[in-house]
Order: sequence, then structure tokens, then C-alpha cells
Amino acid sequence: MQSLLAPRALKAGDRVAVVALSGPPVRQELDLGLAALRSVGLVPEVFPSARSVGPYPYLAADDKVRADDLARALGEPGYTAVFCARGGYGVQRALELLDWDALGTPEPRVVVGFSDVTALIEAVRTRFGWMSVYGPLVSSVMFRSGVPSFEGLARLLLTPHKCTELLFQDTRALVPGVAEGVTVGGTASLISTSLGTPFSVPARDGILFLEDIGEQPYRLDRVLTHLRRAGYLDGVCGILCGTWDECGPLADIEELLADRLGDLGVPVLLGADIGHGVFMQSLPLGVRARLDTAAATLTFLDPPLMVGE
Repeated sequence: MQSLLAPRALKAGDRVAVVALSGPPVRQELDLGLAALRSVGLVPEVFPSARSVGPYPYLAADDKVRADDLARALGEPGYTAVFCARGGYGVQRALELLDWDALGTPEPRVVVGFSDVTALIEAVRTRFGWMSVYGPLVSSVMFRSGVPSFEGLARLLLTPHKCTELLFQDTRALVPGVAEGVTVGGTASLISTSLGTPFSVPARDGILFLEDIGEQPYRLDRVLTHLRRAGYLDGVCGILCGTWDECGPLADIEELLADRLGDLGVPVLLGADIGHGVFMQSLPLGVRARLDTAAATLTFLDPPLMVGE
């Protein structure tokens, strides 16, 4: 299986779109994230959704505003990246309204975000074949100048040729081994809720990444069991697990992961510093990679982004 279409690397002076497709960002926190983007030479344009109030407190703006912003960010010429301001919930409502046919085949651009943004990452993968970055959100404390999570993201986006491997600390091999495949995944509960939609991306032939937040063990059990029963995990090559923030005692979660993932016959590595509740490393999704549980590494076999002129 080949890597997806890699958008070009970013460079100083690039215009980038900042949208809020899920929850409403706090103004002061958003401004700090925008300052971080400017500090590396990017020119962020804040779309209306990131400065609006939605009909429900968990939405940044009404569905039409968020869908219109997404259409502009994905389809309008001149933007080289789409940064999501906050997670929560709402991306799937925006995707429901989006007129994909009207977008045609836009120039590839890199989508950056995690958590609820999992749904958008799956959508642009299935519709356009784009690689994306599972990385920090603009209004989060991870997205600040000088903070390792932002600095790592900036290196990946601006100098991808220097970012050939992720090295993880304090990991545990649930099932030891080495596996190769195209990176796929995100927040487990979001992957589960996309099943049955046109945008679900199966884990077949992939290195599957999973993490989540706020799912108690019985609910996480339900999510993982749903993925098993739906055939989502059929043909997966390897699994990398990140954080399970606010999901209960880690020992209980890892026992559950052993029960639900340990019998698949593929390497499984636990404890990667990607996801909620940690200053996360950024993970390119849609790139051929090698997972080595003994070395605790994920090595990219193709460039995460293309170096432009």
C-alpha cells in the first residue's frame, strides 16, 4: 500500500486557514496560538467560525457557518494548510452539510488537528487522498512558541525531510514485533462513529493509531468491540496506542487493550505520547511507516510532506 498524496511543506509567508469546526475556542487562547503560527513565519487567517458563538454551547458557530468555512479552507486557492482551533464535537455536523462536488479537486493542503478532527482527517483522505497531521489544536496549551509539541509540529510542517522518525519513551510492547503499513486512525470513539458513512477509512494494510479521552473502561470496551465486530480491524498490520486521558486507571485500560487487541496477531505498542493530556508528538496520517516495538519507534518510509519550490 502506498502513501497518500502529500501536500507540500509549508514555508514562511504561506497563508493558512484557522477554523473552528467543533467547540468554541477561548479568544485569549486562540490569540496565543495565532502568535505561535506567526512566530514561524506563517500568515494565519482566522475564519468566522473561530470568532463566533453557536446555537449550542458545544458548537463554535452554527452548522452553516462551520460548513462554509470548511469549504473555503479546503477549496479556496491560496491556503497551504488548514489548522483547527479546538476539538470537542461538531466536525461531523459540518461534514454533513458540505457540498463536496462543488469543491472539485482542490490543490492539496495539509489538515492539522486531533480529537474531533479525526472525522475531517478521514474525510479528506477518502475524498481527496490527502495525507494529514494528527497534531495539536491552535487554541490549546500545546500550541505555543517554545513548547515542544508546537516546535515539533513546526519542524514537521516546515522541514519534513528532517522528521523521519518518532521515538517514544516509557512505552510497553503488548505484542512485540515489527510491522509496515500506511498510518491511519485517531480518536477511537470518532473512528467508531464514522463506520457506515462514506468517510470511514478501514485499518486494513495500515499501522493503526488509537487514543481517546473521557471514555470509561466499559464504554471503551464497547468502542473496541464495535470496531472488531464491524470488521474494521481486519487486515491491520500493527497498532500504536497513545494516551487514554480520563479513561480510568491505566492498568485497567491496558488490560482491556490486551483483551481486545492482543489476539489480532500483529505488533501492538502502548504508551505513545500522542493524544489528550500530554504535550503530544505530531503524527502524519497517510504515510508508509514501520512500527518497531522493541526500538519504540515509528519510522516514515516516505516523506510526510513534499518539499516545494
